[in-house]
Amino acid sequence: MSRLRLLGCLFLLLTLSACSDNQPGSESDTAEVPAGDYPEGPNGGRLLESDDFAIELSIYESGVPPEYRAWAYNDDVPLAPSAVDLSVVLTRLGDVRDNIAFNPEGEYLRGDTVIYEPHSFIVTVNANYQGRQHSWEFESLEGRTTISPNMAAAMGLETEVAGPATLTQTLEVLGETVQTPESTRQISARFEGTIQNVYVSVGQQIDAGQRLLTIESNSSLQPYTMNAPIAGTVVRRMANPGEQTNGRVLLEILDTQTVWAELAIHPSQRASVQVGMPVTVTSPISGSTAQGQIDSFDLAVRPNQAITARVQIDNDDNVFAPGTFVNASIETGQFEVPLAVKRVGLQPFRDFTVVYARIGNTYEVRMLDLGRQDDEWVEVLGGLEPGTTYVTSNSYVLKADVEKDGASHDH
Repeated sequence: MSRLRLLGCLFLLLTLSACSDNQPGSESDTAEVPAGDYPEGPNGGRLLESDDFAIELSIYESGVPPEYRAWAYNDDVPLAPSAVDLSVVLTRLGDVRDNIAFNPEGEYLRGDTVIYEPHSFIVTVNANYQGRQHSWEFESLEGRTTISPNMAAAMGLETEVAGPATLTQTLEVLGETVQTPESTRQISARFEGTIQNVYVSVGQQIDAGQRLLTIESNSSLQPYTMNAPIAGTVVRRMANPGEQTNGRVLLEILDTQTVWAELAIHPSQRASVQVGMPVTVTSPISGSTAQGQIDSFDLAVRPNQAITARVQIDNDDNVFAPGTFVNASIETGQFEVPLAVKRVGLQPFRDFTVVYARIGNTYEVRMLDLGRQDDEWVEVLGGLEPGTTYVTSNSYVLKADVEKDGASHDH
């Protein structure tokens, strides 16, 4: 018995006709090769044996796209590549089949098909040497796991179908909130006189029409009342009973229910920002957000050469009080892409970014070639077929499950 055959019997437990029911005159040998350990050939590939004949099969990807290369042996002696007729069928998830033919090249047989990722399939090998057919079949799986529907529901797995999407192009800038010019009122006496009563204090919230002061006119000696022209907060009080008005400001009221976010636009970005563009303003401290749109631009340039764009936003809960530093995302445009996936579904796998495709109860990685992206979507340029069902929410659970089982990459 040859060394190759002995290794096959000891380490693979192959069900070869040479090891069991080898019948004289048989023209075909078929073996199922376990997916685990297997003998390694002289070129580092998987060694498949049948009697004294053997095929060494390896995925080669040094400086070239992944391809199969094979070497043939008879009784441990390398055979000329032209002496063997070899073919391989890769059956992928979903019964997708890649048929690979081999041609002699130098001292080996070279497959004529690029083996695209993931390298996860059932491999069927057929070789004909001197009129005798030899066949092997084995699993070469990676990035794959099977989960029942009930378990998937318990894990919170959610899926969507990959297809076209509308991506939003944004510009990220910094800014600061300021009060709007119409939000402030300074209260002075209509007629000079003596202040009799002041009914409000600094920091007090007041309503429009609320009583503020009573003043006795110097000319008529009759008292009159001044009421608040707007709702807001008393931010300054310069009046006390018994004082003369003397033409001065007595109270100041500030309404901060709406404020301006003044955004700093770099001159190189100015052409891409227009009045009316939607803006999302975020407080980096509280995380609160507000929506608005570009209302106007300041004609003057700041000392740092930035151009100010103004956005009016709601400030009912005062998280954007004047003087608050903010981040802003300006929506500068939208564009359609033919294929996209949600960013929440992306996971790392080896050196790739992947999503997990679902076919039945089986989930398997799909290595993606990515393009443009926004906060929700990322364009897919390759690695995923349109119409594929893929996992969005809780895809990290699948990543953990695959890593637990070991993500082999069999070459």
